[in-house]
Amino acid sequence: MESLRFDLPQSEIPTHWYNVAADMPNPPLPALGADGKPATIEQMSAIFPMSILEQEMSMERWIPIPQEVREIYRLWRPAPLVRAVRLEEMLGTPARIYYKKESVSPAGSHKPNTAVAQAYYNKQAGIKRIVTETGAGQWGCSMALAGQMFGLDVRVYMVKVSYNQKPYRRSMMQTWGAEVFASPSVMTQTGRDALANDPDNLGSLGLAISEAVEEAASRADTNYALGSVLNHVALHQTIIGLEAKKQFELAGDWPDVVFAPCGGGSSFAGMAFPFVADNAAGGRNGKPVRLVAVEPTSCPSLTKGQYAYDFGDSSGFTPLMKMYTLGHDFMPPGIHAGGLRYHGACPILSQLYHEGLIEALAVPQVATFEAGVLFSRAEGVIPAPESCHAIRGAIDEALRCKETGEAKTILVNLTGHGHFDMASYDRYFAGELVDFEYPDEAIQKSLQHLPKFG
Repeated sequence: MESLRFDLPQSEIPTHWYNVAADMPNPPLPALGADGKPATIEQMSAIFPMSILEQEMSMERWIPIPQEVREIYRLWRPAPLVRAVRLEEMLGTPARIYYKKESVSPAGSHKPNTAVAQAYYNKQAGIKRIVTETGAGQWGCSMALAGQMFGLDVRVYMVKVSYNQKPYRRSMMQTWGAEVFASPSVMTQTGRDALANDPDNLGSLGLAISEAVEEAASRADTNYALGSVLNHVALHQTIIGLEAKKQFELAGDWPDVVFAPCGGGSSFAGMAFPFVADNAAGGRNGKPVRLVAVEPTSCPSLTKGQYAYDFGDSSGFTPLMKMYTLGHDFMPPGIHAGGLRYHGACPILSQLYHEGLIEALAVPQVATFEAGVLFSRAEGVIPAPESCHAIRGAIDEALRCKETGEAKTILVNLTGHGHFDMASYDRYFAGELVDFEYPDEAIQKSLQHLPKFG
């Protein structure tokens, strides 16, 4: 049997992050202020350190990773690349399936890749506190961990549906010293307004972002940190794909198609963007890699959203970003992949999708858990619900290969483990999970509220 795992020595941890903006056919579209003019660094410096904002707007291809950040990465990086031979056998497919195991970080997901970097840059800027939001909890846990590493106080607004569904992620954040509040909360005017309008509000990432930004903007010693969507977050996550490319060289193989979950876009960007550079040069041996973002049918930003300027949060505190959006006041149902319940998508990812350089696929909730259980029984790893979306896409591709006889190489970004999502698996086994495809008319109603400017 071939080797199942392809590990790099710690000396091979990348020294630079990859900035896809340098290889896009068209420059990234700028964020805009309410007046329709491009947002300036000075406007955004109220909640972000200057070093982060410089990365956000950079067109440099390679951005150095600070040595202090690489030293902390050594706790879990390089993350393994594993060939899923048992899953291949179970499916009876000629396809070769690999997964990048980002679940090995202390927080159990890919999110510390950017949390550590953001904590470092804020510490360097003299910031004392970080306020942020979290959906399923992986980002909140990662920011709590990173804050502890650099001596920063951390406060997290956790989307209420996940706050109730995933109590042990709350416990992890508190173990690492963070304060955690269910969003919408009574701590901010945004939260109080949302609760006054609907006392049973389950919350959304857009709403939690509004609460965090509102608080961060009110204190000079406090900055805001975001776990997805923005260019600098996608940049930090490219360490995933950069490592994977080196590991495929070890394996003597190369992916034909990449699947990664997509909510705000950080895990997809982290895996896929380094392959965009190869595709821009014609692909390996003249064959580009297909790059597929997989989202839930209940929150189909890419597959059913509109490519338009919209706010990144529900209250309109953020600059306007050109992205695929369902409308900033879109309220998704309480699916168990809480990290994918976001109304929009990373602007730079959205532009690549709009220009036809990447693909998108929406899958229903029950099918994703079916895929996660099958993967777990074959490979032993219990994936997070978000990761199950990418696994569903990969399994379906492998089954198509079974029908056609094609021996494709498939790469999956296994973004995190599901050890703190077992209540969701319990509901799946009890037959209590349902599929929800958001009605087109509801999406169109939400899109009517897109901001008008200029």
